[in-house]
Amino acid sequence: MCGICGQVDFSGKGPDVEMVMRVRERMRWRGPDSDGLWKDAHAVLGHRRLSIIDLSHRGDQPMLSEDGGVVMVANCEIYNYRELRKSLVEAGHRFVSESDAEVILHGYEQWGPGVSMHLEGMYAFAIWDAVAGRLLLGRDRFGEKPLFFGKRNGAYWFASALNAMLPELEGLRVR
Repeated sequence: MCGICGQVDFSGKGPDVEMVMRVRERMRWRGPDSDGLWKDAHAVLGHRRLSIIDLSHRGDQPMLSEDGGVVMVANCEIYNYRELRKSLVEAGHRFVSESDAEVILHGYEQWGPGVSMHLEGMYAFAIWDAVAGRLLLGRDRFGEKPLFFGKRNGAYWFASALNAMLPELEGLRVR
């Protein structure tokens, strides 16, 4: 299991990087092997990793597209990742890891917001498309991998562990 969290702010004041770092650290139990953080003027994404497939640092997250315009964090076990990877490579995508999570990133580049239609497995992911100014949150059909989200003052937040987010929730609506 891994932990994902983040915030995207459309109000103009920018995301709360410190809050995302606190939430990420509270999810250490979900991913003791490594952590990562990515940010720009509108978004910050955090990740805690439990290494299962591709134990190397190449499988660390957040993962970025080749042009840096799309960034993704995921908590996943994608059962059909080998088949998806093969078809994405044939379509011209270049992978940097052996991680099953990377197929979500390249799948989004290939299929857009419909990427979930191609995934078989358990997953929760967040994709920030800086070019389109779009946050895409996805979760498997049965909700096996948790994903909580909310909105306050023009900022959207998400986390895969509600207890990690609770200290930050004052005034937020939880869905």
